[in-house]
Amino acid sequence: MNSEALQQQQARRVLAMLDASRHSLAALRAAVELAHAHRAELVALYVEDENLLRSADFPFAREVGARTGLARPLTVTGMQATLSRQLQQVNRALESAAGGGSLRYSLQVRRGGVVAATLAQVGPADMLVLGKAGLSAYCGGVRLGSTCRALLQQAPCTVLVYDERAPLRPGPLRVLSQPVPSELLQLPLCTAVEALQARSARALEQQLQRASSGALLLHRAEFKVLADEDAQLLARIPVPVIVLPDPA
Repeated sequence: MNSEALQQQQARRVLAMLDASRHSLAALRAAVELAHAHRAELVALYVEDENLLRSADFPFAREVGARTGLARPLTVTGMQATLSRQLQQVNRALESAAGGGSLRYSLQVRRGGVVAATLAQVGPADMLVLGKAGLSAYCGGVRLGSTCRALLQQAPCTVLVYDERAPLRPGPLRVLSQPVPSELLQLPLCTAVEALQARSARALEQQLQRASSGALLLHRAEFKVLADEDAQLLARIPVPVIVLPDPA
């Protein structure tokens, strides 16, 4: 690798979008590993969801406890307190995961729509790491969240989708088509390229049901086709999923 390519690789940032859910905190740990491997800067992004604050203005607004199922009034004061607690959790998690070493890292706090605020922070050279499900995840299982789906379709950069059931274990980078960017083969979880013959969401899920290492690579056009067939397919894939943006 020449010096210019090495410099470009080292300039890449790894961004982790955090919301204090267990899936996003697991994604943070994966982002730390990736940032270390690439000698990249880690940026943790926390977005105070403006839509949630607006919804609390309505007198009929209620929130339902995930564990109790009980409804209670949703107020602006209560929502601001919740966001403040989440930010403290995120800050502690970041310090625990990334502190005490040589890794360059920062926490960026923004307010606005989650998708728009995230898109405003990422560039084509970055890698965005997302948890499959956020705080709105269904109890008893994982569902691909609406924020995750939107960013997979719109982000200008490589997106890695991760959850706590899919640790970063070195293995094959499974692909449906070429090309495969060479920098992906430098990731700590990709050891070789393995071509898959699946041509449907169901066939892909069957081929990967026993996978326990490596990752699945999808080009954005492939992701859109599969998502049209089965919107929750990625939630059931047992390895991290990497989605590449459309060519510039």
